[in-house]
Amino acid sequence: MKTQYYTACSLDGFIATDDHSLEWLFQLGDIAETSYPDFIRHVGAIAMGSATYEWMLRHFAKQGSNAAAEWPYSQPCWVFSSRELPVVEGANLHFVRGDIRPVHEAMRATANEKNLWLMGGGDLVGQFYDAGLLDEIIVQIGSVTLGSGKPLLPRQIAFPPLKLTSAQQFGPGFAELRYDVPKPGKR
Repeated sequence: MKTQYYTACSLDGFIATDDHSLEWLFQLGDIAETSYPDFIRHVGAIAMGSATYEWMLRHFAKQGSNAAAEWPYSQPCWVFSSRELPVVEGANLHFVRGDIRPVHEAMRATANEKNLWLMGGGDLVGQFYDAGLLDEIIVQIGSVTLGSGKPLLPRQIAFPPLKLTSAQQFGPGFAELRYDVPKPGKR
């Protein structure tokens, strides 16, 4: 069981624009032709911040339709927020705030030995890193630059550095890099 940050970012290190848009991402390829289908099969629980959750809510509408789509995840999801947020009927959602450690334990207990996905954003993932709970970063680097936006991971991880475990190309738009994450304070 690993705690993984699986995401995509621009070549200059942003996961979304300043206004939380991911439109830049969708032009780069079909998610079904990346590592995502295999990745999601091994996920037992998901954590996300409120901006990520709100983005998911805004993008529920089916293309060309007014009908709402189903919540896309069967796994239980923990949403970190200090605000009241709308609930998706039928989704296994847990709204939480505060220290990530007890939430991580609840996620582990629920995941049935599968991996934990830290969907984002970068600051939430940084909190898991700070607590020594982040095991792996899987990032698909897109072939665009944004100039500014929401950073991939607003933390310094330099001493010791991440350990690159694989690099793979997906179509003309993505290079996927996988890193093992050293625990803070260990050299």
